[in-house]
Amino acid sequence: MRIGELANEAGTTVRALRYYEQQGLLHPRRAPNGYRKYEETAVGRVGNIKLLLSLGLTAQDVRAFLPCLDQEIAGGPVCPASARIIARRLTDVEGKIAALEVVRDHLLDALHQGR
Repeated sequence: MRIGELANEAGTTVRALRYYEQQGLLHPRRAPNGYRKYEETAVGRVGNIKLLLSLGLTAQDVRAFLPCLDQEIAGGPVCPASARIIARRLTDVEGKIAALEVVRDHLLDALHQGR
């Protein structure tokens, strides 16, 4: 399928697909006329990429998932190649939550002192 068809089927934009290719997450073949040609499995791969990015991972993080991007990852076990990335990102998120809780506590204190 061509890039526009993949974008429609995967519910994304042509621009996003070009970005995924630039980041090494998609690898289309090229037709003699230079058009990108994607396998049917690319629809699932793009869905997985979108899912991982929506979880707060970066395109660089998603590269660790390359061995399992063509499999169903939404409800399945964690891809062994990616467990370290998930753990690191989780640590980052927990740190941000802790920092925000401190800010919230300071704001609550300031609000209660003003009454």
